[in-house]
Amino acid sequence: MISYYSMYGHVAKLAEEIQKGAASVEGVEAKLWQVPETLPAEVLGKMGAPPKSDVPIIAPNDLAEADGLLLGFPTRFGMMAAQFKAFFDATGGLWRSQQLAGKPAGIFYSTGSQGGGQETTPLTAITQLVHHGMIFVPIGYTFGAGMFEMENVKGGSPYGAGTFAGDGTRQPSELELQQAFHQGKYFAGIAKKLKGTA
Repeated sequence: MISYYSMYGHVAKLAEEIQKGAASVEGVEAKLWQVPETLPAEVLGKMGAPPKSDVPIIAPNDLAEADGLLLGFPTRFGMMAAQFKAFFDATGGLWRSQQLAGKPAGIFYSTGSQGGGQETTPLTAITQLVHHGMIFVPIGYTFGAGMFEMENVKGGSPYGAGTFAGDGTRQPSELELQQAFHQGKYFAGIAKKLKGTA
């Protein structure tokens, strides 16, 4: 299950590539979901946010049905966007019953700048996973040479795939999309192995 929040479409593009990567693993079905918007349409219009896609809206209890969770969000001051945090805050019932305990989970994200939270965003988000007892699955350096790209601007880190949104006009690069595909494929392989041993 790939659940995300995307205001301007950057995280949505990463999510689509992650879905393709996960679906490339035999026997894996990867579904896209978006978390509910918390801002009124009027405010989103003033912010220049495009209309939301037709990807279905997820409810907190839907998380319990997944064998693994990949969670994506933009950064707000080095942390996950409030929309995704509000969604996680609504998972108290799942926490109480520990329905997410033992499930693998990964993180992907976008930031506005190079110093804008490419590592602090996933690092601070891990607390949500820990309280639910989930197993964090980073990509580490499994993306190979792409992790060491120095000639071009590239988001992402050992924590997960990422992109730089800049002022909103920059779109994910081909290398960032390749890293997202890799994360989906890598994560799906691990989730499949864990399910097979359960």
